[in-house]
Amino acid sequence: MSGALVCAALVTGLLTVDTAFAQAQQKPQPTAAALATAREIVDIKGAITLFKPVVSGVIETVKLRILQTNPNLQRDLDAVAKDLKAQTEPRFNEIHDQLAKIYAQHFNEQELKDILVFYKSPLGKKLIEEEPKFTDQSMTFVQEWADKLAAEMVDKFRAEMKKKGHDL
Repeated sequence: MSGALVCAALVTGLLTVDTAFAQAQQKPQPTAAALATAREIVDIKGAITLFKPVVSGVIETVKLRILQTNPNLQRDLDAVAKDLKAQTEPRFNEIHDQLAKIYAQHFNEQELKDILVFYKSPLGKKLIEEEPKFTDQSMTFVQEWADKLAAEMVDKFRAEMKKKGHDL
């Protein structure tokens, strides 16, 4: 997946999580059983793997920013980045817990159990297997569509600004 697609996916994902978190704060706290079932759903779907690139991406972005003004520090920055990636690995539990909590705040305990049964079924397993492909293809399409739309909008802006006496 290209960098732009990863960024778009991350922004979309973060906005979704942020919105869900804000909405979830208004609902009663889920039961321990609901949270346990939700954690199992997160596990079976492999949802946490979607967020693995976030840590590497954040660390690499910070490293590159520092590197721009300190190019002679490449080797040391690479070593620090490697160490930081290892140090942040345990923090995935925070993401895992929050994803489970979000599920548990949107579905009651019985619904979560039913969802889990579905994901363990042959069709549910197929959905889990195919969903990343669907997401990748969707993101590729949306990125290409957005690029075409952006080019079209640039042309329209230029045309409209030309009518107003401005050459862009």
